[in-house]
Formats: sequence, structure tokens, C-alpha cells
Amino acid sequence: MPTSAKQVPAPITLPFEKFWGWLQAHANCILRAGTPDAVFFDHEDFHWHLAVEEEGTLLVQLVRGKELVSEMMMLANDIAYVQCELTDSEEYVCECVVESETAREVAYHFVMAHEYDEAERSQGGRHWTH
Repeated sequence: MPTSAKQVPAPITLPFEKFWGWLQAHANCILRAGTPDAVFFDHEDFHWHLAVEEEGTLLVQLVRGKELVSEMMMLANDIAYVQCELTDSEEYVCECVVESETAREVAYHFVMAHEYDEAERSQGGRHWTH
């Protein structure tokens, strides 16, 4: 009896600016976000708020009503690129990579409910929900 293998999309690499724009339209699709030291988990009572604090400094906040639950500050100018791929557990992981002359490390990561779609067009500030 033949079994059909599910085709897994190949990992993609994006410039950070393109990823950030897509992420802002898909804030409701974030399952987890974090750094190597901390991870913030989505919850039905929380919502994600993404903002620019000042040029090159971005905020990723997890909010309950008007109460700040957690906050991650990102230094956008340090991020070389974003690598996104589907995992075995059907989660879509996006890693923000920082590079130096001697090292490459994942400084921030986002686990999404779905993959990045190049053909998608968000209309008029529309936010997607999954």
C-alpha cells in the first residue's frame, strides 16, 4: 500500500525589513517569541503588540488588556537576515540571525501558526488571524 509523503517547503531567507512588515500584519498568528534566554508564549487572554520605539529599536510586547505581561526589545540594525522553515511539529519557525566576523547566532525567534507567503498581499492595514 503506497503512502504519500507530505512535501515540506524549503527554508527561506528574508531581509529583516520584509519579515518585520509581514510579522506586523500577522501578530495574531504568533505562537511564541523569544531570545536564547527567554521565551514568551501566546495565550487566549493575551495579544501581541509590535512597535517601533525609535529608529532601529523595535518592541515585541505581550499584553493582557492594558497590562504589559512581557516585552522583548529588538535591535533591528544588528539583524543580518531571517531564516524561516517548517518544523516536524508543523510549526513555522523564523529565526532572526545576527552575524559578526567570527560568529553567527540566532538573537530572536518567532514561532508562527503558518508559513510566510510571498504572494500574499495585506490590504489596508488588515491583520490576519489564524
